[in-house]
Amino acid sequence: MLSSLARNWWLVALRGTLAVIFGAAAFVWPGLTFEVLVLLFGAYAFVDGVLVFSFGLMAAGDREQWWPLVLSGILGIGLGVLTFARPETMALALVYVAAFWAIVTGLLEMVAAVRLRDVISGEWLMGLSGVLSIIFGVLVVAQPNAGALAIVYLFGFYAILAGISQISLGFRLRGLGADVRNAPIQTASSASR
Repeated sequence: MLSSLARNWWLVALRGTLAVIFGAAAFVWPGLTFEVLVLLFGAYAFVDGVLVFSFGLMAAGDREQWWPLVLSGILGIGLGVLTFARPETMALALVYVAAFWAIVTGLLEMVAAVRLRDVISGEWLMGLSGVLSIIFGVLVVAQPNAGALAIVYLFGFYAILAGISQISLGFRLRGLGADVRNAPIQTASSASR
């Protein structure tokens, strides 16, 4: 696998370049980026729903418990269709889900920090993280448009950093290519000695 990656190092670098471009686009066109993310979510929910629904039908054919899979599949298909029919409604819903997730996560981190104070030192950092998470969630609920923008910018920042690391990896693999080609091939019998 390493030799294959080293031979095709440019694909890893290309993947990173595309991530950097997408991340930069998030900063240049944040509204469009959020719309694309919402539509990608809808496509994922629809395809996932179709697959889970088909698994449910297969389970029914094998006389296994099928209804949870069928129900989950129908829910995913419906969510995907709703996303494409009403993308602005789903965009707002996704922002509120992110806010709710941040608040719940923050509360759980604060509880964990209190419980761990006798076990670890620096537990206040976990508590601080929880407080920041709750503040973020509350701010997103108070200003959902700004919350959507924050999500896009966080995603853009992530995509740029991940892309830079992929580009770096690609060029490291390029340099490794000659070493892999010149390395002696080790068979299974010589490896066990």
